[in-house]
Amino acid sequence: MSPSHDSEGSRPVFGKFTRRSFLTQLGAAGLAVTTAPLANAAPAAPQAEAETATTIPGAVPVTLKVNGQVHRLMLEPRVTLLDALRENLQLPGTKKGCDHGQCGACTVHVNGRRVNSCLSFAIMHQEDEITTVEGLAQNGELHPIQAAFIEHDGYQCGYCTSGQIMSATALLKEPVGKEDSDVREAMSGNICRCGAYNNIVAAVQQVRRSA
Repeated sequence: MSPSHDSEGSRPVFGKFTRRSFLTQLGAAGLAVTTAPLANAAPAAPQAEAETATTIPGAVPVTLKVNGQVHRLMLEPRVTLLDALRENLQLPGTKKGCDHGQCGACTVHVNGRRVNSCLSFAIMHQEDEITTVEGLAQNGELHPIQAAFIEHDGYQCGYCTSGQIMSATALLKEPVGKEDSDVREAMSGNICRCGAYNNIVAAVQQVRRSA
């Protein structure tokens, strides 16, 4: 094949190979060389972020016993019990509602007593027995309060339900009067925005009368 010349007449052209295509390929090769270190470093970025995420300034060792299991964590001292349960122990049954102790959605048991977990620091409960809604069912059997809530439709949207159930199970061991009004008063710290109060009271009363 006899060579021709490109438009500038400075380089022979064999087939479709021109000085322009040569420079284009050269540039592409240079780009590949300069970006290779970045490409090789890319997979390491998530690992670096993960290492940074686990290094929390001011974190201290915290041991929590939740639903009969011991968990050893590194937590910043201001982490609430609610956030430790949800974010660190992946127990999302305890809900974050108002986050100000006014709605009761975050109710858990601490040493058998109901507590608003959004108002309590996790570090305060290292020697305590903590129970969440995930720990009520035993051996595949629902707690009687859980079963009664289902039977009486004691929930609608369901967001307050875990807190309602935790308050109701604690109420069974508290000195509460026999009337529906007594149950309403004892459960007044748990708000149901859907207004399923009649069904909730009926569920609680069924379990109390059958106990």
